[in-house]
Amino acid sequence: MGATEPQWVLMATGRSPTNIAVIKYWGKRDEALILPVNDSISVTLDPDHLSATTTVAASPSFPSDRMWLNGKEIALSGGRFQSCLREIRKRARDVEDEKKGIKIKKEDWEKLHVHIASYNNFPTAAGLASSAAGLACLVFTLGKLMNVNEDYGELSSIARQGSGSACRSIYGGFVKWCMGKNDDGSDSMAVQLVDESHWDDLVIIIAVVSSKQKETSSTSGMRDTVETSPLLQYRAQTVVPSRILKMEDAIKNRDFESFARLTCADSNQFHAVCLDTSPPIFYMNDTSHRIISLVEKWNHSEGTPQVYSVPV
Repeated sequence: MGATEPQWVLMATGRSPTNIAVIKYWGKRDEALILPVNDSISVTLDPDHLSATTTVAASPSFPSDRMWLNGKEIALSGGRFQSCLREIRKRARDVEDEKKGIKIKKEDWEKLHVHIASYNNFPTAAGLASSAAGLACLVFTLGKLMNVNEDYGELSSIARQGSGSACRSIYGGFVKWCMGKNDDGSDSMAVQLVDESHWDDLVIIIAVVSSKQKETSSTSGMRDTVETSPLLQYRAQTVVPSRILKMEDAIKNRDFESFARLTCADSNQFHAVCLDTSPPIFYMNDTSHRIISLVEKWNHSEGTPQVYSVPV
């Protein structure tokens, strides 16, 4: 790749959906590597409804890496973005496009800068896992551009370093994030439990009770909870391991009653852990409480769960 070559632009576009946890991830045992204190399970939503779309371009004419989110330029200097860029660049391979006259050696990717444009079709930082969709999409699209050969499990491990829940958005269907045991995080990655066709009559309704940005970010909230909540340790060590197994069975058997009961119980405990944090964290509002009350009354009147609510 010489200085006299034409100033070409190579582009790739990808789309990743957001996900909703049914067994929650809350709390890190390693902040830098984003390693969780427990396993978690989520359902990936329909990308036509809730997703991030990202286009990445590389060119020898770009003097620096730049990124735009929903049309507004944002800083790429953050450690999480840089981790994803660094890990994908390390795995980049040769790329050749004869029609455009482009030939990139794998070592050239360290010198090539990228421009990234990402768009969410839903509110950002409002509790709908926008960072999960965005970072999963970033990693997937960078990998596509740079001809990375890693499988989805390895890509999920890279996405995790950008945003914990992002590792689960690499896959569709129901996904488990295995917390792993290794100090370097090499075994902390997502696995697909079942694909999106497994439970195709399951309907998910998203009720946005507020599009405002959360008062307490997930990152700072988790840090405070790990430092101050005794309930979190009990949850991670005693409650979640058995709940994960029961949830896997409920999903495998499409057992909605067990699935609903477990999801609601885990959501309630997550919010209890937030209240057990000092200072306490409030993610629900009056509308959230009214929806929960309505769901409980509906299910009680029917005798069996017809619907469940998961405030996020």
